[in-house]
Amino acid sequence: MKKIFLLFSAVCAFIACDPVSEDISNDGHITLDELKAKTTVTVDKAADGLNGNVISCETLAPVNAKWDIGGKEFVGNYAKKKMKLGDYVVVLNALCADGTLLTADFPVSCQEITEELQKIYIYGADPQAQPPFSPGAWDASAMRFSDNEGQHFPYLSDDVYWGFKTLIIDVSQATDDLTVRVMSGWWDNFNADGSETIVTWVSGLNELQLTEDIAKICAKGNGGGAHDLQFMVKSGSCIVNSVYYEE
Repeated sequence: MKKIFLLFSAVCAFIACDPVSEDISNDGHITLDELKAKTTVTVDKAADGLNGNVISCETLAPVNAKWDIGGKEFVGNYAKKKMKLGDYVVVLNALCADGTLLTADFPVSCQEITEELQKIYIYGADPQAQPPFSPGAWDASAMRFSDNEGQHFPYLSDDVYWGFKTLIIDVSQATDDLTVRVMSGWWDNFNADGSETIVTWVSGLNELQLTEDIAKICAKGNGGGAHDLQFMVKSGSCIVNSVYYEE
């Protein structure tokens, strides 16, 4: 069950399905120091004592919590994510009962792989069955995620949309003028102001973070509008080899 907690100053919205969220029914707020004292952000340890690549976050503070871990958002008092190696800043946005919003940063470093990230393919796991292709400019169906209205990509499941997965698009032979419009199969724009989302793809790996706005328009269930995610080449050309996410 998703619960929406609106900050009355319109600063932030929280959406959660979290049975362990704190009860913040009593009005009031805590201080930033109190929030930090009740919050832990840890990285697992490798056999040699170095930091692993699994970040775990928990707050016992009486707040509604939203975490940003490497650009991926999690709502709830607990969050966990496998990461690539590197340095990160975990951000906790905490909404108090009276509408006060607190933000705390927690720097962490992932130095050694303790849990491998697994590729979950949407397209291209088998290059023979799902071969690379070159989408034509302004072809609205070439890269639509739809079993019956697209040419290559299958439907994305609600777990992908509402899990806010980061799609990774493996591209080759991208021209310098390649631009791609991100929209739904019904030509919806995802920006609040109605503007187009135009991205530049290059040869290699290109990422798209699925968001709540995208899920609301494209997901089939749980409040989604069933319009399907779609990429459309506006200029230039490329070859699309695969689409996947990692977890």
